[in-house]
Amino acid sequence: MEPELTPESGIRIPYEQLPSATLRSIIEEYVTRDGTEMTDSAVKIESVLRLLGEGEVEVWFDPVTQTCNILRC
Repeated sequence: MEPELTPESGIRIPYEQLPSATLRSIIEEYVTRDGTEMTDSAVKIESVLRLLGEGEVEVWFDPVTQTCNILRC
């Protein structure tokens, strides 16, 4: 299944298709973007994983900036 492309948002990446280490790295980078201490990040990473599993958020790739984001559905 190909990821969906929307001009304004980028490419949605089904998180289930990502290797677990890659997904964890994306989430870790996302939750520490604003200078979050790594000691606080473990709880935030687990929270994002839970939200992904519940379908509350999605992983999106922006081909212009070459970055991934976690966005609410």
